Amino acid sequence: MNDEVMARVTAAVQRGRTGERANARRELETMWAEVVWGSGDDFHRCVIAHFMADLQEDARAELIWDERALAAVDGVTDERAQEFDHSLQVRGFMPSLYLSVADDYRRLGDADRAQELLDKARATSDALADDAYGELVRDALDKVGRALALGSTEPLSSD
Repeated sequence: MNDEVMARVTAAVQRGRTGERANARRELETMWAEVVWGSGDDFHRCVIAHFMADLQEDARAELIWDERALAAVDGVTDERAQEFDHSLQVRGFMPSLYLSVADDYRRLGDADRAQELLDKARATSDALADDAYGELVRDALDKVGRALALGSTEPLSSD
């Protein structure tokens, strides 16, 4: 499927990763408005919100976007996700989505809520493939779990 929205999301995310965070944020905000008020769907909302969270400058704003992604995924079907990539399954999104929200709550000092969401992320981690992405998410689960156990509210290092 030729998905213009996903192509635009991918380009914006790449700009954000190369240091153009403010530009990437503006582009994703524009796309968000288009999919919320226009002809977008929950798949687009989930993906845009998930990547928008990563571009925020503070944990509260990041939490808002991560919660939007988590809310939007409820309306995404495997069939819809597979229109973009035949290998996608919604259950495979869940560990990362729960983990993102868990880490936001951890950094905001709400250890109970963070632990609840970390447990949900772990409970769905069997959906992760044995590939680089799966390894990345599993490593992040461990890092967030260790930080939470230590009572840390500091951002995790990207090592």
